[in-house]
Amino acid sequence: MTSQRFCLRWNNHQTNLLSVFDQLLHAETFTDVTLAVEGQYLKAHKMVLSACSPYFQALFVNHPEKHPIVILKDVPFADMKSLLDFMYRGEVSVDQERLTAFLRVAESLRIKGLTEVNDERPLGPAHTPPPPQLHRIHPYLAQRKQQGMLLSNPLLGSALTMPKRKRGRPRKLSGSSNGAGNDYDDYESRDNLIQVSIIHVGALSPLYPPQCQ
Repeated sequence: MTSQRFCLRWNNHQTNLLSVFDQLLHAETFTDVTLAVEGQYLKAHKMVLSACSPYFQALFVNHPEKHPIVILKDVPFADMKSLLDFMYRGEVSVDQERLTAFLRVAESLRIKGLTEVNDERPLGPAHTPPPPQLHRIHPYLAQRKQQGMLLSNPLLGSALTMPKRKRGRPRKLSGSSNGAGNDYDDYESRDNLIQVSIIHVGALSPLYPPQCQ
């Protein structure tokens, strides 16, 4: 004898999810990615960005680090902030004079609901964008890729601190525009450092994800 099955429905399930994610965003709770735009920083959740953008999804699949910092060039901070609001809430208000530029950024980042790019259309070999390159701050990391390291990151300011040194004085950070080149004297505890990832995103393309450099 077949037992009966009951369908239980939560009528406001989607509304609740939107509300919770919006609260998590504003409280910066459980955030796992930082977007660096025009010298300012926005924390977000990779899951939400990936669900709303095939570009971000591909970026995070190629770079599965715990908390990457994505540096977006040629993207106004106000537009990126509005795009985050749209992805988390499903709607956003944009001034008329900003609308054209805002939609251009949305199309470049392939934000679902704001772009007419067919996300299901396969890209041909000639149009397939290369996988984004991962740029890291500390030059010593290239020689020790298999070991955990802490990168002194000028983007994070006091959020990261170097371990106590046993000898030698760390040199003053040189703010390099390409995100590399901070040299330090010898540290015997270098192998105990933690790794932080920096992803540089280049100029925006009208149809495809920005090329990383």
